Amino acid sequence: MILRRLHVRVSRLSLASAALLDVAPRALPSAGLFRARGLHGAAGDDGASSEHGRKPAGPLTLYRNLVSQGKLTHDSYQENVASELDNLLSRLQQYEMEMEDYHNKLYIWENSREKERRKLLVQEAEDKQRDGVWIDEKRGFLDKLVTRRRRGNIEPGVGKWVSYLNREKKLDTLVGHRPVAPVAPKGLYLYGNVGSGKTMLMDMFYGATEGVIKHRRRFHFHEAMLEIHDHMHDVWKRRDDDKSIHSSAFNWISSLPFDVKIKEWLIGEEKYKQQTQEKHILLAVADKFLVDRQANKTGASILCFDEIQTIDVFAVVALSGILSRLLSTGTVLVATSNKAPEDLNQDGMQRDIFLELLSKLDENCNKILVGTEKDYRRLIPTEGSTEVHYFWPATSDARSMYEAMWYDITNKSGGNIISVTIPVMFGRSIEIPQSCNGVARFDFEYLCGRPVGAADYIAIARSYHTIFISDIPAMSMKIRDKARRFITLIDELYNHHCRLICLAASSIDDLFQGTEEGPLFDLESFQFETESEGTKLRRDVLAGGNVGLGPSTTGLVAILSGQEEMFAFRRAISRLIEMQTPLYLERVQDVHPSFRLQCPPGLASNRTAVPQPAPAV
Repeated sequence: MILRRLHVRVSRLSLASAALLDVAPRALPSAGLFRARGLHGAAGDDGASSEHGRKPAGPLTLYRNLVSQGKLTHDSYQENVASELDNLLSRLQQYEMEMEDYHNKLYIWENSREKERRKLLVQEAEDKQRDGVWIDEKRGFLDKLVTRRRRGNIEPGVGKWVSYLNREKKLDTLVGHRPVAPVAPKGLYLYGNVGSGKTMLMDMFYGATEGVIKHRRRFHFHEAMLEIHDHMHDVWKRRDDDKSIHSSAFNWISSLPFDVKIKEWLIGEEKYKQQTQEKHILLAVADKFLVDRQANKTGASILCFDEIQTIDVFAVVALSGILSRLLSTGTVLVATSNKAPEDLNQDGMQRDIFLELLSKLDENCNKILVGTEKDYRRLIPTEGSTEVHYFWPATSDARSMYEAMWYDITNKSGGNIISVTIPVMFGRSIEIPQSCNGVARFDFEYLCGRPVGAADYIAIARSYHTIFISDIPAMSMKIRDKARRFITLIDELYNHHCRLICLAASSIDDLFQGTEEGPLFDLESFQFETESEGTKLRRDVLAGGNVGLGPSTTGLVAILSGQEEMFAFRRAISRLIEMQTPLYLERVQDVHPSFRLQCPPGLASNRTAVPQPAPAV
């Protein structure tokens, strides 16, 4: 009688569990993750082909056209890079088809493996439930005690680890190994001096991939590091959420016809699998680094990375882990930097980890020196330019012209001057004291004299196409923290192709007065964390990877020397010069997304009317 009941119960379990093994399929990778930036601009959603079915011109054609139009000065180094980028683009067309086939196979494999994994788990659960009934009905007290003691001698965690490995081996047999990504064409690592054209050429290439490459992203260093932190925050948050037995991740278990103890065992196995897969957080972050979260689309064949740096230990560890993972899974990297790869980490921070990154870069990228010594931003023709956007020195006449331009631009925008609050990453926000339909106004102290950083500047640059900044001082090492913030601010306004109108104490070339008064110590690079992120992120990654929390003695000397900051400021000065040229300004309206908005950004937030000032006379 007991055996008959047991047989009926097990049969019912098998039928019910089989019906409950339907795994919700992951969305197929689809075309068009991100929008083309053109020469400069923010990455966004992108169609698989251009609007009218026409593909953009290749980098070499575009470069030669700009030279023939007199908008660029010909340079043999730049033309060589444009030619190499053109060759890469032609190879990517075939690679894209291979990657599309790979992603389809990967989708099928992942869903099939998950279904088989759940079947194995349910079979194990059925065996445990059956064993439990046999023990209760047939065995005496002594047998139960021996069994419990035998199980109690197993070291905690070892049983789960062995079960997990055995299950993975069975899955390899049932489903086969993970599909292998096609061999990627070698990317390019461009390095050279300030103003040599690295970013311009990379952005020409990125714009030309529209309609050719479906999965692609373009990052500047600051934006990439902030997104890495954001993904890390999400991983930890998900871990905390999944600790609950009521987590949605375990919904498929709740309706199975098992005893409570068996369901608890199943949940424990699921948690252990998640913890094992997320143990190396940088690998988990890398797998999500190129994902469009809103559309739930995955995959990226192209990563364009502007201004690769290793400013501290975290940057070395994070970039090494994430870039190595991406390159190993078929992503093609096109990167720019002021230094050759082997010179990125001259202070020797985390040397073993850094050497692994160098090996990956050497294997997957061709290094090209953009060897010109000229700063071509200074040579961009300015004929036809009638408007001044950089007013100096801050005399009453200059201030009057600055105010008149503010009055003129805001009047043409057709809106009221208001105060708004816009969102920043990690649940933070920043107040915009004066804004009007894509135009915002600040003074230097508000933007650079307070503890704000790259995340705030990115939020502003994405929301406003025109930025007014007044009372910019001549900067020295006495205000090194403000100077460093100013550098980051200019980087982000330039990267998002914003129009900038300044009122400054000195000319662009004289904004930075030298290093006689001490080193420009980069405090901002250590200020990614906020209260809303808790106490994890950067510190926990370093501790988890058995790396120190600070640079070595030689590293500290290198940071304190101000060499990196001097280069960064020269870059900022060079970009400020370009931002005054017609070639840059005429593209703001075409490139910046806020020109397409019908109302000022952030109006769903805090709104306060601000009186419209009359122009000074």
